[in-house]
Amino acid sequence: MKIRWRLRMAAAQREVWTGTELRRLLAEKAGLELSSASVSALFTKEPSQVKMTTLAALCTALECTPNDLIEVDTTPVERPAAPPRPTADLPQAASGRGRSMPPL
Repeated sequence: MKIRWRLRMAAAQREVWTGTELRRLLAEKAGLELSSASVSALFTKEPSQVKMTTLAALCTALECTPNDLIEVDTTPVERPAAPPRPTADLPQAASGRGRSMPPL
């Protein structure tokens, strides 16, 4: 499975070209105040996690949906067939003189 962050593309499709413009839109349309560094990081890097409130604010500011910002490829990853596991030697059953179960 692959996840791709598409904020920059979604912003460009809406004529938002800089982090400064995005930061202004977030404040005006969504009421979210983010630092310049935070907006720059969202704009230029793929985040490992995004708060739901931030995602909702980005969607509000850019008038888009989460699908416009996050591309998820759910194609199963093909794995080579695993070699058969060697069977472990199982312990031998206790003989008649070995330990017995405690009384009930």
